[in-house]
Amino acid sequence: MMTTSNKSFVAIFSFLLLSSMQCHAQLSSTFYDRTCPTALTTIRTSIRQAVSSERRMAASLIRLHFHDCFVQGCDASILLDETPTIVSEKTALPNLGSARGYGIIENAKRELEKTCPGIVSCADILAVAARDASTLVGGPSWTVKLGRRDSTTASHTLAETELPGPFDPLDRIISGFANKGLSTRDMVALSGAHSIGQAQCFLFRDRIYSNGTDIDAGFASTRRRQCPQEDQNGNLAPLDLVTPNQLDNNYYKNLIQRKGLLQSDQVLLSGGSTDSIVTEYSNNPRTFALILLQL
Repeated sequence: MMTTSNKSFVAIFSFLLLSSMQCHAQLSSTFYDRTCPTALTTIRTSIRQAVSSERRMAASLIRLHFHDCFVQGCDASILLDETPTIVSEKTALPNLGSARGYGIIENAKRELEKTCPGIVSCADILAVAARDASTLVGGPSWTVKLGRRDSTTASHTLAETELPGPFDPLDRIISGFANKGLSTRDMVALSGAHSIGQAQCFLFRDRIYSNGTDIDAGFASTRRRQCPQEDQNGNLAPLDLVTPNQLDNNYYKNLIQRKGLLQSDQVLLSGGSTDSIVTEYSNNPRTFALILLQL
């Protein structure tokens, strides 16, 4: 049985991934039923192959979609390359050297063009890819509404200034999501996507060497093995050591134990307004495992 908190959590997580943010078109789950009836199957096959080859790619595709949606809506602007008239979002600091999965979306588009040339937008491919990636690592599934238009412009500036950062304090994170019409509870739920994926050493080095009261000493010691105080900035570490390839609620359990890898994660349990939400989600083991979701 799906509890009220479970419904809220999964629905909120799906809210952004359903790509309704700043999208004024009339979207429909049946948008391609006549023009490209194999669209969803073709995309699913591409994503399944990609995640099968590299489990981490699931997290990368979800993050790619999130970073697209947070900047001028879910319009695939993050996929645009640099041109004489476009300053690409790919080179913005939150994306540079960390955003991944561009080639996977391109491969899916290439396959679709063989049977449905010029029909399926890259924005829709990215939205469906995020949903399929979620299900492939044990996360929720949902009905994706389709019919987005691809952007012809990008906003490097907005990508630099509006995407949440790994060092952001709680008030800035809350206000950033509020500016997108998302509540504090929404933000905590969406942060649960950090149940999967990896982070580069330079993003959490200060935290694990801080000897602070907000980090478990044993956890910090373990993390230091792959992240020295100097050099090796790009060394990768899983955000969740326990179930690194499973989209579940262990993220919140980690925060309760002071084992959040990024400062912007642990700050969700730091004596502030989000503590009770984190505790609530940590006590619901089926939160991310609920596959049957009707919106």
